[in-house]
Amino acid sequence: MKHFVFFAFLAITAISFSQIPSTSVEKVTLALQQEQEMEANSLVKNIPLKNIGPSVMSGRVVDVDVNPENPTEFYVGYASGGLWHTNNNGTTFTPVLDNSQTQNVGDIAVDWKSGTIWVGTGENNASRSSYAGIGILKSTDEGKTWENMGLRDSHHMGRILINPKNPEEVVVGVTGHLYSPNAERGIYKTLDGGQTWEKTLFVSDNAGIIDVAHAPDNFNTQYAASWQKDRKAWDFQGSGNLSAVYKSNDGGSSWVKISVPESGFPTGDGVGRIGLAVFDENTVYAVHDNQFRREKSKEPKKKSSGLTKEDFKTMSTNDFLKIDDKKLNAFLKTNNFQEKYRAENVKQMVRSGAAKPVDLAKYLENANTLLFDTPVVGAEVYRSDDGGKTWNKQNENYIDDLFYSYGYYFAQIRVDPSDVNRIYLAGVPIIKSDDGGKTYTAINGENVHSDHHALWINPKMPGHLINGNDGGINISYDDGKSWQKNNSPTVGQFYAINVDNQEPYNVYGGLQDNGVWMGAHTSKENSGWHQSGQYPWKSIMGGDGMQVQIDARDANIVYTGFQFGNYYRLDLAKDTQKYIQPKHELGETPYRFNWQTPILLSPHNQDILYLGGNKLHRSLNQGDAWETISSDLTHGGKPGNVAYGTLTTISESPFKFGLLYTGSDDGLIQVSKDAGGSWSVISNALPKNMWVSRVIASKHKKERVYASLNGYRWDDFTPYIYVSDDYGQTWKSITNNLPASPVNVILEDTENENLLFVGTDNGLYVSFDQGDSWTVFQNGMPNVAVHDLVIQPKAKHLLVGTHGRSIYKADIAALQQMTRDVISEELHIYPLENIKHSSRWGSSWSSWAKPQTPGLDITFYASKAEKYIATIKTMDGIVVSATELEADKGLNVLSYDLAFSKAGRMAYLKRKKTELKDAKNGKTYLPKGKYVVELKGNGGTKNVTFEIE
Repeated sequence: MKHFVFFAFLAITAISFSQIPSTSVEKVTLALQQEQEMEANSLVKNIPLKNIGPSVMSGRVVDVDVNPENPTEFYVGYASGGLWHTNNNGTTFTPVLDNSQTQNVGDIAVDWKSGTIWVGTGENNASRSSYAGIGILKSTDEGKTWENMGLRDSHHMGRILINPKNPEEVVVGVTGHLYSPNAERGIYKTLDGGQTWEKTLFVSDNAGIIDVAHAPDNFNTQYAASWQKDRKAWDFQGSGNLSAVYKSNDGGSSWVKISVPESGFPTGDGVGRIGLAVFDENTVYAVHDNQFRREKSKEPKKKSSGLTKEDFKTMSTNDFLKIDDKKLNAFLKTNNFQEKYRAENVKQMVRSGAAKPVDLAKYLENANTLLFDTPVVGAEVYRSDDGGKTWNKQNENYIDDLFYSYGYYFAQIRVDPSDVNRIYLAGVPIIKSDDGGKTYTAINGENVHSDHHALWINPKMPGHLINGNDGGINISYDDGKSWQKNNSPTVGQFYAINVDNQEPYNVYGGLQDNGVWMGAHTSKENSGWHQSGQYPWKSIMGGDGMQVQIDARDANIVYTGFQFGNYYRLDLAKDTQKYIQPKHELGETPYRFNWQTPILLSPHNQDILYLGGNKLHRSLNQGDAWETISSDLTHGGKPGNVAYGTLTTISESPFKFGLLYTGSDDGLIQVSKDAGGSWSVISNALPKNMWVSRVIASKHKKERVYASLNGYRWDDFTPYIYVSDDYGQTWKSITNNLPASPVNVILEDTENENLLFVGTDNGLYVSFDQGDSWTVFQNGMPNVAVHDLVIQPKAKHLLVGTHGRSIYKADIAALQQMTRDVISEELHIYPLENIKHSSRWGSSWSSWAKPQTPGLDITFYASKAEKYIATIKTMDGIVVSATELEADKGLNVLSYDLAFSKAGRMAYLKRKKTELKDAKNGKTYLPKGKYVVELKGNGGTKNVTFEIE
């Protein structure tokens, strides 16, 4: 269930939405420098974050680049998951962009002779989660290091071309800002490997370049596609008369517009996104997302025996009352009207004037129908055989069920280098034509995701395809008849995550276009499931996966769903589900539901469920029945084709039932202290028109509430975080030293009220002083968008839901104990847990398997960087092991393998007069007993004990 994207409504708003300025490139550059410095000096840089998957569903691929001499080696660019390399045909992948300042990729290009890699950062699609980049990056050492070569204010990159005969000559198509106009878009060219750039084509500050292609044997012959678009939080216009095709005969140094009216290519306001594929000097293909409306069919419509929605739009009251009850009931049941709306009741409502016949049609005008009621032309293919002078449309019939209403997300075309008439179109699904685009067949496989964005065709082996889609990478050797799935990278794009209280506890999460999954936090990401048939994560819902709530009394009862508020109550034990979305009353304006509709189980009663549309709904019986407990809690919506004027976040205080907070996508935060009986706006003093990404009632103080605002949909990357200690009557900013990056989530620790976590579009931060200062928390995790955070309180684990690199887990027990008293100490060593002794330490079931080895992590806080001596002793003072280490300021972790040193073994045997048994791996492990860890340095000494039981 893909992007049922657009929602047309004509609500009139009284609020003015003037353009909020986008963040300057200087501020973004400064933020990246600031983040690097913070990371180097972070108090928690030694506390690891471990990726726990999942991987099998993968994430959105935007480009592939294949070694022409060895197609088992290639690079894959993921929209928000970085760049990955394989040299074994996709069996395994290695990330090569992790040490850069972003994971957001628009396009990649590789000069295979020199090994130089170019990455245009910032996804070229215009999706809800198409994150901005930081310019164009270059690596000359296979991704070990990266240099920013400029174009920093581009935000989104369309295409990169490298001259095969001169790798210093590079042409880049820049799409530009997604939500705001900007000048750094168009085509740029360098002749010195990116040291300097010349802008060779500029269309306008609202129209960038989405695609560039060159003739295979002549780099001088190039084609470019401009794309005029205007995206707002409430509206998306993906076409305009500035969308066009250009041609260059001098390697991109100068350009001429060739999609003129006399050429045969579409022109005007309905011209949408264009993709290009060049076969040779003469022949070029273009796929076009035609946004002009379709002509009404001249053929008479076949009369349906049943009622349709359209029938009620012009029906009189008298005609409505004459409808046969069976016929009306069939319509009502088929269209999922609430059970109370049956023929007799509805006729009485119309008879009394409480409703009109047209209300039955309006009742069904939901997030998708209005666009499909007036369809656009959609995908079409044009071909030129004279170098772009004239174009001919190839498809005689509509290419339906390919772009649907979201062609802005696709428009990729490829031509087989060995056959001018064999072309491929990427959409939903992927289709191919063997007759130049006149007829098509689908080549999607059952193990292939339906949304496609990248395709490589082997010029030396027709039928060998490498395909990139929203579900990762697939490889075919028989022209799409069958496919391999190559999804070892953990690049899941999570919107929301949650945990239960099982042993071991499960992690749940909703992903962009990959449904909702669950798995134990102890799950191992390896290929062993290919043998067992049991992947450790399980899919429990399709569509674009959204928020998850788990009943604390019974973890089998899960509430989750997909986009636009389509939520269900699942019973995992019985493998059943019930649709529970609240429905408006007949005659009412339909509710508006956000793409990421918020839900919440009450902490006071797990039968009580909240769900936010533009109003707040509450169920007292697990979603079986709903009551609306507010009026519209937003500014009321705006004219546009995207659902807007919706709630985005809900919170209820754990101190008091009915102390509720809501936040909306148009900047309103409201509070109710009486379970929805009355509501008050508490955001008037905060920045206006922002997306409220979180409002969180404190776990530690009844009057306290946190809020984060997000300006991403204005290209405003300023972080906005606030705290109030009086129910939101007054607010204090706690952004302080956070670098510029939009904030998606703030989380208060379950034990330490001063400990806060924040997830931004470019990473994770922690504060030990309630937001007065922040530090980077990313050991083991690259700079990736963090969408959601949750703490499993018993395990003392922080789970990090990223939108591009799946889920990370960190043990935060030491962070929770970072009180003011601890921070004031010169040296503080944390208590250790006891360890169970095993006779199998150092051995394994097979000589070919790795031996089982124990480990003890000794965590300590140091007030400054210093050299320390760590000594392990028996309780009677025998030194069994010792080491010297360089500690950083902040938290440090010393890992000890529980083995004797050579000197320690001798000292122990001398004093104890006992026998020690060596393990099979050659080490001698400590026997059962109590031991002391002594840490000396920085002018002090601290001890802690542990026991091997």
